[in-house]
Amino acid sequence: MRTLLDTHVLFWWLTDHPQLSPEACRAIESDAEGVHISVATAWEIAIKVGNGKWPEAASLINNFEAEVAAEGFTILPIEVAHARAAGSSRSIHKDPFDRMLVAQAMIEELTLVTSDRSLAELGAQCLW
Repeated sequence: MRTLLDTHVLFWWLTDHPQLSPEACRAIESDAEGVHISVATAWEIAIKVGNGKWPEAASLINNFEAEVAAEGFTILPIEVAHARAAGSSRSIHKDPFDRMLVAQAMIEELTLVTSDRSLAELGAQCLW
């Protein structure tokens, strides 16, 4: 299964957080090369670290590429088609990062690993 990790899932994976579901762990462990991390995740973490809302993620954003590569994950760039889909969605979901992850998951045919059940309502195939 090819997956795209939501921002919190990446952080929880890297920090062995107990909130990470067993299903999510199995999906990540089963095919690390099939795990994708969006550039939007780096952007979201950088903003939250920069404004003081997520200081514990400072090390992750400062070493983002190395952390992702060390896990064998693939960084997924943001393409025009992703931006178009995320921006033109008629969804009431306001979080631009979530909208981007959903658009990327749908366009790239990835399963979005997230604890946010509302993202499935946007059309993404989700796993938790």
